[in-house]
Amino acid sequence: MSTSTTPQVHLTRRGRALLLVALVAVLLAAFSLGRANSQAASTATGPSQATVEQITVQPGESLWAVARRIAPENDPREVMAQILRLNELTDAELQVGQQLLLPVAA
Repeated sequence: MSTSTTPQVHLTRRGRALLLVALVAVLLAAFSLGRANSQAASTATGPSQATVEQITVQPGESLWAVARRIAPENDPREVMAQILRLNELTDAELQVGQQLLLPVAA
């Protein structure tokens, strides 16, 4: 009677570490992809849900002042972040005459 036995797989310490790193990388990639998709969806639906107003930057105006003026009840830092995203700006520096899109509560 011949019995066939399957060899057992043994992972070395290095193999386990590599497997763990691969699993973490897959989880991070999935999380990043899901986050990017949700941001794209919120950007795509944002303008339809909130109206937008356009202003021209006046001498002496700062992004902080604009944020406080348009939404005095909200945290100016959050409003500034919305304005930066909406206008695709990399910093809070404004130029006189610059056109800005501002979020307006519906």
